[in-house]
Amino acid sequence: MTGVKDRKVRFALVGCGRIAKNHFGAIATHNDRCELVDVCDVVPDVAQAAAKETGARPHTSLEAMLASTDADCVVLTTPSGLHPQQAIQTAAAGFHVMTEKPMATRWNDGLAMVEACDRAGVKLFVVKQNRRNATLQLLKRAVEAKRFGRIYSVAINVFWTRPQEYYDSAKWRGTWEFDGGAYMNQASHYIDLLDWLIGPLESVMAYTATLARDIEVEDTGVAALRWRSGALGTLNVTMLTHPKNFEGSITILGENGTVRIGGVAVNEIQHWEFAEKLPEDDEIAQANYATTSVYGFGHPLYYDNVINVLTGNAEPETDGREGLKSLELLIALYMSARDGRRVALPLHY
Repeated sequence: MTGVKDRKVRFALVGCGRIAKNHFGAIATHNDRCELVDVCDVVPDVAQAAAKETGARPHTSLEAMLASTDADCVVLTTPSGLHPQQAIQTAAAGFHVMTEKPMATRWNDGLAMVEACDRAGVKLFVVKQNRRNATLQLLKRAVEAKRFGRIYSVAINVFWTRPQEYYDSAKWRGTWEFDGGAYMNQASHYIDLLDWLIGPLESVMAYTATLARDIEVEDTGVAALRWRSGALGTLNVTMLTHPKNFEGSITILGENGTVRIGGVAVNEIQHWEFAEKLPEDDEIAQANYATTSVYGFGHPLYYDNVINVLTGNAEPETDGREGLKSLELLIALYMSARDGRRVALPLHY
């Protein structure tokens, strides 16, 4: 497929639940460059409500939507376990694919998604909107400029809450097949930062537990991490924080720098100190942003890149292969917790 020229990029979306509203908002933000032409949900009332909200055509099956849509890219905001089959089906029909996180709940499914899109000659985009947050962009630039010197220690904390009612709100929530647990679902954007910011990992050791929720998957997990660079780190995740979401943070300790980005969702630079001060350090106060949502404000920025890719003006920031990096790490954490052993990366040589 060639790039879109002289018209708006057209999106279709399947799965009109909780996260879909962020996509509706992002598409509306760029309404001079893109439009939502079709929406799909297996619950007719939900599909109709989404159509009324967005002006898109409603459908109750992906097959029906694929057969009639003139979209360029189909967005998957369905339960995670459905992403692989839907992505493969969409690619085979000749459409580009954008999938919410995690791209899959099983490693082989993720590989199959990338292979299917390669085979069909279409793009596969994996949503990693937190990478676009201003706070993390500043941190990424500092790491790339080697301002930390050698990085010694990294700590990621995700102390949020998901009550039993959240899991009870849909049958797929809290299941291995369709959802995944605190690591796979809620903390996946934070786990993505481990490779994206610090680099490839050498091995992980993890524990998971289901301490309070009546679900198949874990509500709490901890892990020890070792990077190929020699840096060590910790990952500390729970969905049992009382009484509400408390902290989403990353702390990096290096030879020449100490940084902590915290707040509810890595939205506050709480400490920023380097041996060598640079003029851009004055940007720090402006980078903090108030957030009432753990999703942050990255979806419109993510769509900006996707639109630029589909019009032939950019390379994908987060394609299927980039998505596989965090999926591989997630699977390694679950393997370690299940088997009670250290798991080396990569999983396949």
